Amino acid sequence: MELVLTLVSPDDATARLAAERARQALAAAGAGVKAARPLGEGAYDLPLIADLDAAVAVAATELDGLPVDACVQAAAGRRKRLLIADMDSTIIDVECLDELADFAGLKAEISAITERAMRGELAFEGALRERVGMLKGLATTALQQAYDERVRLNPGARTMVRTMAASGARCALVSGGFTFFTSRVAAAAGFHLNRANTLIEADGALTGEVGDPILGKQAKLASLQELAAEIGAPLSATLAVGDGANDLAMIQAAGLGVAYRAKPIVAAQAHAKVDHADLTALLYFQGYAQTEFVVD
Repeated sequence: MELVLTLVSPDDATARLAAERARQALAAAGAGVKAARPLGEGAYDLPLIADLDAAVAVAATELDGLPVDACVQAAAGRRKRLLIADMDSTIIDVECLDELADFAGLKAEISAITERAMRGELAFEGALRERVGMLKGLATTALQQAYDERVRLNPGARTMVRTMAASGARCALVSGGFTFFTSRVAAAAGFHLNRANTLIEADGALTGEVGDPILGKQAKLASLQELAAEIGAPLSATLAVGDGANDLAMIQAAGLGVAYRAKPIVAAQAHAKVDHADLTALLYFQGYAQTEFVVD
């Protein structure tokens, strides 16, 4: 099978070392391996002919301990036509609900629930209702303050989205968070659309309720399927990225599912993971060269 192993690291020398180590190990295992091809600073493609599972195993063993992100996949169909991305701790560097909790003096209590939910230890829907309920009475002005003071795009997020959009991909921000934040983050990063939950407000304060139905794990998967169907793309032509347990279904169903700085339950089951590089690694995984990136 014609495959490609993509290696991405914040350090170019490390990526080159990883590429050579992987090439030698794969060749020793009987794979037909070509010379590494640079995609950009710290990013290399290694074309090969091998069994997919065998190549994944060899790469994982050989690269263990190196600060390198790796993706082994079929060479055909790498560039995806649909991007579905989680927001909190994926496209942005915070959990918005935890930051709102800080304005209510409840960050420690609420962030502990968030962590358990993202690890898959609590049902997402129930954990969301519990946390929102704890914010009853919080002034709605805290929403804009939290966005202005706390929310920042993760490195590479805007470049990733804008580059894929410029190449014709549909880009959707689908979050278990809240529309107040997704609408703003989507505009900042360049997403075509956003979906999330709605915080209920009354008399200038949060009521402690969230609108139904709650957008959780199954709704994210449904969004992937629905949006792919809308553009006439098979799921093999889709890319999903996230970090928490409620992202796992869409990550597993996508043609390429990526765990970004993810919880163990997600990292263990994703097609690839990004623990070291920034979000432009997802462009390199698709075979984009750095010269093709759309940057400000």
